[in-house]
Amino acid sequence: MSFYKRNFLKLLDYTPSEIQQLIDLAITLKEQKKKGVSHRLLEGKNIALVFEKTSTRTRCAFEVAGADLGMHPVYLDPKSSQMGKKESIADTARVLGRMFDGIEYRGYGQEIVEELARYAGVPVWNGLTNEFHPTQILADFMTIQEHFGSLKGKKLVYMGDARYNMGNSLMVGCAKMGMHFVACAPAKYFPSQDLINACQVVAKETGATLEFITDPMMATKGADVIYTDVWVSMGEPDSVWAERIADLTPYRVTKCLMDNAGHKCRFMHCLPAFHDLKTDIGKDVYDKFGIDCMEVTDEVFEGPQSIVFDEAENRMHTIKAVMLATLHQDY
Repeated sequence: MSFYKRNFLKLLDYTPSEIQQLIDLAITLKEQKKKGVSHRLLEGKNIALVFEKTSTRTRCAFEVAGADLGMHPVYLDPKSSQMGKKESIADTARVLGRMFDGIEYRGYGQEIVEELARYAGVPVWNGLTNEFHPTQILADFMTIQEHFGSLKGKKLVYMGDARYNMGNSLMVGCAKMGMHFVACAPAKYFPSQDLINACQVVAKETGATLEFITDPMMATKGADVIYTDVWVSMGEPDSVWAERIADLTPYRVTKCLMDNAGHKCRFMHCLPAFHDLKTDIGKDVYDKFGIDCMEVTDEVFEGPQSIVFDEAENRMHTIKAVMLATLHQDY
């Protein structure tokens, strides 16, 4: 299976065996980094990192991974590019494609990264759109494999708003890898029916199970992983906080839910997480609504079942695997 010169836009574009191959390559690269084994296999290449939405993990993962591979990353923040403002996406793609060997995009609609890929002429990687976050899912699944030994049949419960990139991508990934995916939230927060239908088709081929449950205790029983994310996504207005807090507080990940799942269960979160009052947003929400945590309690986040920082580190290793596989003809 050749990844050379391919885009990495969403997991629906990849087969289960290809996804597993990328995870296995990431594990190999992680072992090499831990042992101090140099792997500057893309020496002399240049990559553009186009960020319309800022990020700690995604930017650092791409920059460090690129440097480890011998590449030169160039970061373009929201004020450093005219894309979509003074210059069309197609024109920007053709300019960047003449100067860079690969392009990462993190921003808004999936149609933007798809259009970049259509015109760039070099591999384009999705660092996050409103609809999908495939590099995060690779890191998540690598982490699950490290802790459980395999992915097949593992039960992952996503608590909270499953309508956007994380709920969508975890459902797609679980369907692809033959896992048991549960979205647990009020019904209006479930993924779109079109995407559910597409994933059900995949699930029939892989043996995956997809469920949509409104009762947290029922949903989390026997879970291998309980996963959550912030209740208000990047770019959404502050006015939605009151509604989300009212709707999703019953779906906060607590010690009670972790105990209900069992001692083997692990907690995951793509970060940043609002588990205490040590952030400006956390303090602001406390002042307005009187709650000292949101999607997860501090007890769970800092507890022995939490593997969120293993997960965060693995962003770098899996992104490195994607870039190496798509830019080097021998992978």
